[in-house]
Amino acid sequence: MKIKSIIISLIILLASGACTDLSEKLYDRVTTSEYGLTEGEIETIVGRAYASLRGNSSGGVNAFPCSEYVFFLSAITSDECVVPTRVGGDWGDGGRYIELQRHTWTADNLAVLSGWVYCYSGVSSVNAVIYQTEKSPLTDDAKEKIFAELRAIRAYYYSRLLDMYGNVPVTTNYEDLELPSNSSRADVFTFVENELLDVIDLLPVSGYGRITQNAANCLLARLYLNAEVYTGTARWQDCLDACGKISGQLESDYFTNFLTNNETSSEIIFAIPYDSKAGTLGNYMTSMSLHYEQKWAVSAAGNWQWSGNGMCAQPGLYSAFENNDVRRKSLCIGAQIDLRTNSPIIMPGNGGNQPLVYTEDIVNVLDALQNEGARLYKYEVKAGETWERDHDLVIMRYAEVLLMQAECYVRLGAAAQARPYVEQIRNRAGLTTPASIDLNFINEELRREFIFEDHRRTDNIRFGDFFNAWWEKSADPADRHTKIFPIPNQEIAKNNKLVQNPGY
Repeated sequence: MKIKSIIISLIILLASGACTDLSEKLYDRVTTSEYGLTEGEIETIVGRAYASLRGNSSGGVNAFPCSEYVFFLSAITSDECVVPTRVGGDWGDGGRYIELQRHTWTADNLAVLSGWVYCYSGVSSVNAVIYQTEKSPLTDDAKEKIFAELRAIRAYYYSRLLDMYGNVPVTTNYEDLELPSNSSRADVFTFVENELLDVIDLLPVSGYGRITQNAANCLLARLYLNAEVYTGTARWQDCLDACGKISGQLESDYFTNFLTNNETSSEIIFAIPYDSKAGTLGNYMTSMSLHYEQKWAVSAAGNWQWSGNGMCAQPGLYSAFENNDVRRKSLCIGAQIDLRTNSPIIMPGNGGNQPLVYTEDIVNVLDALQNEGARLYKYEVKAGETWERDHDLVIMRYAEVLLMQAECYVRLGAAAQARPYVEQIRNRAGLTTPASIDLNFINEELRREFIFEDHRRTDNIRFGDFFNAWWEKSADPADRHTKIFPIPNQEIAKNNKLVQNPGY
C-alpha cells in the first residue's frame, strides 16, 4: 500500500471540493506569498488538481466519476447497463434513468448536469492551480514540468466534455471573469490534441495515479480512435502511432486489475486512487448494483456496507459471454447464499419474502422485481468493506491499447495484423481466437473486455449501433443528435452566451 499512500497523501493535502464557478477564488486560506514558494509545496498544490478527478457532491448533484449520475450517464445510455424502476417505485427518481435508457433525455436531466459539473469542476481546479503556480517564485524550468502535468489533467477533462457534450466552452485563464461561449466540437478536439502534444515529453515517465507519458499517449490514441466521430476525419494510423509509444503488459489474471489493492497491477496505465482511511469519497459504484441484503452473502456477521439494488446488466449481456470466458465473472447471477444459514438469502418487503436469485431477464423495466438483472461484480467484494471502497477506479489499462491497435488494423484493411493483439486478450480470458477478425467481432470483444469500465457508450457511437433499437429502446432520431448530450439548462440559465446543442 506504500505507493497508494504516497499518492493519496499528495492529492488530499490541499483538496477540498472543487467549484463550478470559474471565477470563484479557491485558495482563500493560503495566498501565493505564503505558500507555493518551493517545488515541494507546488507539488502538494498540484495534488488538488488530481483530487478533483474523484469528483464532488454539492447542491444535490453527485458529480463523482463512478456515481449514480456521472457513470450512469455513460453506462445506461449504452447497450450495457440499465437502472430499472423496481417494484414499489424504487429507483424511479422522476424517470431520469428511464430517459437515459430510452434515449429521451432532456437538458433538465440531473445526470446530464452531473457530467457537466464533474468536468468543469475539474477544469476550474486545474486553472486555479496553474494560476497559483504562475505566481510562485519557482524557476521557469520547474514551472514547465508542473504546467505539463496540469495541462494533461485538463486535457483529460476536455476529452470527456468533447465526447459527451461536443460543443463546449474552452476556458484556460483563471483570471478571465468573462462568461465563455461555445467552441465547436472540432475546435475542442484540436485543443485537446494540441495540449497533449505540447506537454507529452515533459510528463513523468512513471508514477502511479499521475498522468504519465503512457497515459497521455493512451488519451491521444483514444482521441484519434474516435476522430471520425468528433471531426468527420478518420485518424486510424495516428491512433496506431500513439499506441506504439505506450509500454505495458497484461496481468495474467484479469481480476488483478480490480482487487482492493489494485495499485499493484502492472496493466493499469492510469487510475483514480481511493482510500477510505484517508477520507476519500465517491467510490461506491458496486453498492449501486447489489441487492440490499447482499451483505449476508459476503459475511455471516453482516460485516459489509449497505447496497442500493439499482443498476444491473441489460438482458442479453451476460449471455454474450462464452461459458468459459473468465470475464463472465464480472457479473453476478444466480442464487445468493446466506452465510448464516447456507440457504438462499430471503428478500423482504417488496421482494415478497422470495429467495434472492439474480436473473438475466428483466420482465418490465418500469416495474422490475428486486432480483431481476445480473449485477456488477467486477471489483473485489469482501467482508469489512465500507461504503467508500479502497480499490482505485481504473481509467486506462494496457488491454485497451491492444484492442485499439486491433481495431485500427481491421479498419485499415489489414485484419491479419490485428490477430496478435486480439490473441493476447482472448488467451487471458481462456478463449481461442476465431480465424476471421472483423469489426463486429472487435465491437463485441470490447463490450466483454471493458464491461462497466465507462467505455461502452463511446464504442457504441463509433461502431454506429448506438442509434439502433435495442432492449427497451427505439431507434434514435434520424438526425442522430443523441450522439452528444444537451448542454444543461441550469448552465445556460447562468451563461447567456451558451448555445444549446442541435436537436435539443
